[in-house]
Amino acid sequence: MSQTPNDPAGSTHQFQNFANQAQPQKSGPNIGLIVGIVAVVAVVAILAVALMMM
Repeated sequence: MSQTPNDPAGSTHQFQNFANQAQPQKSGPNIGLIVGIVAVVAVVAILAVALMMM
């Protein structure tokens, strides 16, 4: 019982379905990136205040 391999290039419709599966949809901002940016801004602000206090 041989199975034929699923060739995504078989037709345009099959290829479009394959391409859509390969690219997950993002449904919002990346929380990790936002937290990282906030942390960097906080460190820079602390350093700026520390330099002004000298």
